[in-house]
Amino acid sequence: MVAKYLVSPGGGRRAYANITSALAAAAGRGRAALVEIAPGRYEEALTVRGEVQLAAIGGRGSVVVSRPSGAVLDAFGAVRVHGLVLIGRDADVVGCHAGTLTLEHSEVRAHNGVSVHARPNTSVTLRDSVILYGRTLFSGAGGLVERCRFTDAADNAVAVIEGADVSVRDSWIGGSRIHGVRVSDARAQVAGCELTGTGKAAIMADTRAELSVSGCVINAVHAEAVMFIEQSRGSVDGTRVTDAEHGIGVASGADPVVRGCAFTECRDTGINVQTSGRGRFEDCEVLDAGNVAVFSTKGGAPEVHGCRIARGNVGIAVTDAARGRFTRVDIEDLTGTALRVLDESRAVFEQVRVERCPSGVETRGNGGTTADVTDAGFRGFDMAAVAVLGQSRVTLKGVAAERGVLGFGVGEDAQLFVHDCDVKAVSAGGAIAFGKGKLVAKNLTVTGSEAFGLCGKDDAYLDVVNSEFVDCAAAGASFDDSCGGRLVDCSVQGTRGVAVQDNGRVDLVSLRTSLPVVKQVTKPVELPPTIVNNYYGPVFHAAVHGAQLAWNNNNAIQQQTNEDGSST
Repeated sequence: MVAKYLVSPGGGRRAYANITSALAAAAGRGRAALVEIAPGRYEEALTVRGEVQLAAIGGRGSVVVSRPSGAVLDAFGAVRVHGLVLIGRDADVVGCHAGTLTLEHSEVRAHNGVSVHARPNTSVTLRDSVILYGRTLFSGAGGLVERCRFTDAADNAVAVIEGADVSVRDSWIGGSRIHGVRVSDARAQVAGCELTGTGKAAIMADTRAELSVSGCVINAVHAEAVMFIEQSRGSVDGTRVTDAEHGIGVASGADPVVRGCAFTECRDTGINVQTSGRGRFEDCEVLDAGNVAVFSTKGGAPEVHGCRIARGNVGIAVTDAARGRFTRVDIEDLTGTALRVLDESRAVFEQVRVERCPSGVETRGNGGTTADVTDAGFRGFDMAAVAVLGQSRVTLKGVAAERGVLGFGVGEDAQLFVHDCDVKAVSAGGAIAFGKGKLVAKNLTVTGSEAFGLCGKDDAYLDVVNSEFVDCAAAGASFDDSCGGRLVDCSVQGTRGVAVQDNGRVDLVSLRTSLPVVKQVTKPVELPPTIVNNYYGPVFHAAVHGAQLAWNNNNAIQQQTNEDGSST
């Protein structure tokens, strides 16, 4: 049976004048106790032992327990607090030292301190409560947070560290100077929460943490919405992010699984994976990213499946020796490049659809820069569907490019391998190799180009087999300058232009066409005029006619002819 104790500020018949005296009486009896507290303000520090419940009988917020400095409530046992306001400064306002502690419909204010501290091997539950200013710290403890509100924490609103295991549900966290929830070398589940206005990542997992995030809404944060670092693991499901610097960040060996999330209006990137970070991202959406929707850099290696990217600047960028595999990705209405691979990076793109973007694929870097694009479609591009530069290497299989300027281009010292690809309705050309670029194509079809189907320039090399060029306005194939290679078992069809503009350096083997092959006439090289500058002769400031000049002579004779014909 529970023993009841009444506390009233004025004391009186059958009532204690302060909470401390009621707790002392309860401890003396050694039974479960209910301490009912009348409305008022109590200036005291409470140490609660055993099975005790503290309840405000005047309703939520009617009882205020405070101290000018130091702890307000220390719990040892099975302690419940209902409806109290606890205010402290420069200390742990509420501390659970042993056993369990439950705070319900309560408020804790920590000025320059910790609001609630769950110490190792304890368990703390916060339910329907408000935590102001200080952080809530679970250190090696278990915990449950439900329907709470955390406001303006001086550092982290909720910290789960050193092996703790905590669930945070249906709560609101706003204005934290550092993180909303930080999980370090511990486990946490964050579900159905709203986080806003944090100074750094709204939810952070570090030091091999295990973090699960589901059904959360995160907005207006100054850094990442969710961040996994330092070999952390976990999952993020069904979470919506708006107006973060980065929607989700993964770094330093972390490897989360992210499913069904939406990252909208992120100021820099939607998905950011770097420094050996990994991660699997499934059925996510990135809209209106300020810089890059999906960014893998500095050794990052994400896998992205079933992603939609719309509006914003760049779709997917893989840079600085990073990697990535991207499957079933739809990209549309960007202002920049859809797929970018740079600087020793390697990327695989499968079943990618790109609509209404200026450029489709752009690669640049040394020979370690590679991209494989399979079963992809590029439509409505303002420049090139594929542009391969530097020394990079790109392989296209089953790629379609339609309604744009240039289908496929390779230049400088780069290499492009094309298999079973189609280019339609382009204004500049189907495929071009220039500089010292190398184009190897098999089963390439170009239809309806307003210029050429295939073009080689400069010192490029082209090896094109079993390909078809249909209804190209200027030429099925045009070879200029010193480019070389071969055209084998190809056909040129249509009624416009010529079959081949032949520079004599490309072998035409088994060409099928009814259009003419035109040999280009090599023009003689025109040398520029010889100009000799002498910086030691006379200087003339007006036009001079009939002058004879000599240099490096020991003797010189100057002669002038006058207007009357006489000489001097």
